[in-house]
Amino acid sequence: MKKIIYLIIPIFLAGCSNDFINLLPQSTVTIDLLYQTDKDFQDAVVGGYAVLQSQYQNMFVYGDIRADDAEVEMLKSDAWSEAERFVMSATTGSISTTWRNYFTLISRVNLVLEKIEGVDPAVVRNKSRHIAEAKFLRALAYFDLVRIYGDVPLLTVPITANEALKTPRTNVNAVYELIVSDLQDCEMDLPTSYSGSDVGRATRGAAKSLLGKVYLTRSDFAKAESKLQEVTIMGYSLLPDYNRLWDYTKDEHHSEYIFDIEYASGNNISNGLSNNFVPNDTEFLRFHGIVGSSYEALAVSDELRALFDDHDTRKDVTVGLKGGWINGAGAFVIIPVGKNQTYTKKYIASMPSERDSPANWKVIRYADVLLMYAEALNENGKTGEALTYLNMVRTRAGVYTYSGLSQSDTREAIYKERRLELSYEGHRWFDLVRTGRAYETMKDKGMRPYMILYPIPWSQIQIVNDPTILWQNEGY
Repeated sequence: MKKIIYLIIPIFLAGCSNDFINLLPQSTVTIDLLYQTDKDFQDAVVGGYAVLQSQYQNMFVYGDIRADDAEVEMLKSDAWSEAERFVMSATTGSISTTWRNYFTLISRVNLVLEKIEGVDPAVVRNKSRHIAEAKFLRALAYFDLVRIYGDVPLLTVPITANEALKTPRTNVNAVYELIVSDLQDCEMDLPTSYSGSDVGRATRGAAKSLLGKVYLTRSDFAKAESKLQEVTIMGYSLLPDYNRLWDYTKDEHHSEYIFDIEYASGNNISNGLSNNFVPNDTEFLRFHGIVGSSYEALAVSDELRALFDDHDTRKDVTVGLKGGWINGAGAFVIIPVGKNQTYTKKYIASMPSERDSPANWKVIRYADVLLMYAEALNENGKTGEALTYLNMVRTRAGVYTYSGLSQSDTREAIYKERRLELSYEGHRWFDLVRTGRAYETMKDKGMRPYMILYPIPWSQIQIVNDPTILWQNEGY
């Protein structure tokens, strides 16, 4: 999968612009020639995955920095500093890039879906799978878009530039209807697993898990419980050792893996995650095999560190050691003043060159499913069952298990466990928003009530120049 993405990037990433939506031509000879064989459609779908490789390097800005588990120690004039201080504006570069990335993906998969509709399954033998992958990618893109921006233009077919300029923002409820429909359509046509170079593509388990997360986000706990229960009988299991999740010398496609954004060193499909989250200290970087500098984009909050039990096997890799690190001789090495004093080890990976990390971004893994399932069960009044699945995650972490909790206490325990288990994986902010706790949690850190959404990019508003079609979110 990683090699396929590398080969297709020159075709599908060329010609990006600052237009309202990056539109691909609909009926040129060149485009028509690209959509003939099974491999043509497979490669076209991979163009959608390639966009996610770019976008998800910044998911920590939206899912982590904005919340309370992450901080920016070295304040700079950049997106992560602005997100952490709640001063992100409509002119912040990443706001525009994120909008453009997702609509690039959507326009690509819409073109695939249009071109594949009338083809002969005897010629394009994996037709149903290509359709299913395209719909999974569109659903994921729209799920992220509505969580970040709220109402967004709803596009299901290729459109012209003029049509794009006249396509208004659509209410989130209608967008969620498409997301649910796409995931329901695709889940049975996706394989349960892949082999060889196809490993890393969306699977049936990924579609079911994402659909369960969508239902949970919509507070449809009955449907969330039903769908996530299906995932629990598909053969996934927690790795015995939590730290194995973050060992990039080993295969990342294991029993807990459900869907990652795939990266690899050396083929222009790597990322800067390993350079982003550690102290910019030469000795620290050299010891861990991180080439170049660190951008110190994320530091660990004292609040999160204090939540960990000292016996929790997740603690060291999640929040590191404040003020220093342990070298190969077992000695504590002090981090120099003026550098990040806190860090997470989740994305530390040896690399051949700067910003050439192979570390995957985990979109959904099985521990996330177990905790979502526990939450749905508890909200449906099945607290005893919920504790069973919550305790599966805690047992792996080597900490005490819960028993006899009330529904409200179990709810709080699940919320806390998601912080401990999933921090710095892009979940915390969206968990706070979907459970209605964002403002109460973050108001002392600069958040205002309207900031549950991010601003619509000013560049896009200028291009459309019609507030009845593309208006700004409240407060920005």
